[in-house]
Amino acid sequence: MHYVTVEGLTKSFGTKPLFKDISFHIEEGDKIALVALNGTGKSTLLRILCGKDVPDSGKVWIHKDVTVVMLEQQSAFDLSKTVIENIFNHDNPVLNAIKEYELLTEEGHEDPDLDKLTDAIAKMDELNAWHFDSKVKQILGKLNIHNLDQPVGSLSGGQQKRVALAKVLIEIGFEHKHVLLIMDEPTNHLDVSMIEWLENYLDQEKVTLLLVTHDRYFLDSVCNEIMELDQEQLFIYKGDYENYLEKKAAREEMDKSSVDKARNLYRKELEWMRKQPKARTTKSKSRQDAFYEVKEKAATKVADQQLELNVKMTRLGGKILELKKVYKSFGDLKILKGMDYTFKKGERVGIVGKNGVGKSTFLNMLLGSEQPDSGKINIGETIVFGNYSQTGLVVKEDMRVIEFVKNIAENFPLADGTKVSAAQFLELFLFPAEKQYTYISKLSGGEKRRLHLLSILFRNPNFLVLDEPTNDLDLPTLSILESFLQDFQGCVIIVSHDRYFMDKLVEHLFVFEGDANIRDYPGNYTQYREWQKEEDKKKTAAPKKETTPEPVAVAAPAAENKGRKLSFKEKRELELLEKEIEQLETEKKTIEATLASGELAFDKMEPMTHRIGEIIQLLDDKGMRWLELSEING
Repeated sequence: MHYVTVEGLTKSFGTKPLFKDISFHIEEGDKIALVALNGTGKSTLLRILCGKDVPDSGKVWIHKDVTVVMLEQQSAFDLSKTVIENIFNHDNPVLNAIKEYELLTEEGHEDPDLDKLTDAIAKMDELNAWHFDSKVKQILGKLNIHNLDQPVGSLSGGQQKRVALAKVLIEIGFEHKHVLLIMDEPTNHLDVSMIEWLENYLDQEKVTLLLVTHDRYFLDSVCNEIMELDQEQLFIYKGDYENYLEKKAAREEMDKSSVDKARNLYRKELEWMRKQPKARTTKSKSRQDAFYEVKEKAATKVADQQLELNVKMTRLGGKILELKKVYKSFGDLKILKGMDYTFKKGERVGIVGKNGVGKSTFLNMLLGSEQPDSGKINIGETIVFGNYSQTGLVVKEDMRVIEFVKNIAENFPLADGTKVSAAQFLELFLFPAEKQYTYISKLSGGEKRRLHLLSILFRNPNFLVLDEPTNDLDLPTLSILESFLQDFQGCVIIVSHDRYFMDKLVEHLFVFEGDANIRDYPGNYTQYREWQKEEDKKKTAAPKKETTPEPVAVAAPAAENKGRKLSFKEKRELELLEKEIEQLETEKKTIEATLASGELAFDKMEPMTHRIGEIIQLLDDKGMRWLELSEING
């Protein structure tokens, strides 16, 4: 089914063109990643497709049966309303019934009013809403969303992002049929287990998807097509991220070659034009017209990022940074328990772990903004920290981009004794000359993040601390940052959920496992995740007393279920699961018999085959949940 047609779309921001005369199509089942430099129109294009912005010219046609659902970077919540009120804000009988039931049975609350609970259950039965309720539970559980009656305004930015994601996933699950899901940076503020779950969920739901993401593993896992906005044009590449890089490199090489040829021709034609008399003849009119076409081609700017930075850092002395018997806790939350560690020159450490286990506190102690309870953190006299935090860019007063950088330094020193000017450094980080005189207040959110990163690096530190550096950065900027860090001779500590970024840069990991347990894992992020999954399998196969802490997980460990009884809500769920499994088995047998009869019309065969696949998946999911609840029930 044809979902979307875009023809001749043009949009400018003030006098700056974002894209010009672009066209593309979206078919049912397409999973497309939109790639572009920050500030070149990605979010604007997404907003045009969902009707929240209008183009300057061109047409957008969306099939009348298609519902467009969008996850924006900044969600418009009513901060005074609760989590559940914001998630279930559609006036729909099924959603209203689920909302009422979830509020009455939420864990941690006092015993519900039995009359209200009976009415809520009756309403769920009447609307056959139990299957959808189990999907809602899965989404909320995997995204670690609890306490549904707290105001959204009391949540952190990351928690609000997860609530927005849950709202969108619940909405598309309820719509069932033809949905175009548009997602702007869906993996921001998700830990790795959540990202991996989201990859599988989007694959199973078989949604039609258009997304912007900086997470290249997520992009590869989910998408089968890449659209790139570049130099106001749109380029389409079928296949994965590696194929995109190869085809893009080939295209840029061809562009460079054609521009070089155009410039050579332009010089010859310019000489001919200057020799022409003022009264131009009809005979030479076509050549004159061709001249202006060549002139336009010759003026094309070809991206040239060949500038290499062999950085001249402040010399690292023999003593870099040393932790001796460091203890730290906040109340009952233990973060460090007698940690000893000595950093070596050029060391690259990745830091991973669940939210709330002390990663940021650890960084703050290294930087000196937080003091340990006991022990010593000794910092070498030659250490110059560069701290890229999630706080973002702080500017006392609005100024132009070039002024902001020159206030730090006029030049950046290189190892060979030469210097790179502030303007050249800005160009390396994709701020062309015309952009350098833009006021900071006029930059997009991603451009401000890029400028913040640049300002940290321009101070020429020799010990970098990068806290979630990939959030809101575009792929071209990430590629440049990775190249810079690979050549960087100093120490680097990175906190990130971006698996691709970590795999490329870090040598070993500090894994914060909770309760002050910090594992020094010798390998990259993907190797650690594979090891972690193997450990999980061993624990499942032979549950014994473990000497190592429980692995990071969203769901509560199975051991916590021992010795407890099923809640009223779980008993009800167990009863319903038994009925649903029985009904699904009956439906499966009926469909199999129909397909085996050989009397089914061809046009009805495909939907029945599709339904068999759905039933098998449902039986797997519900069977696992039934086993889990049955084990607790004894």
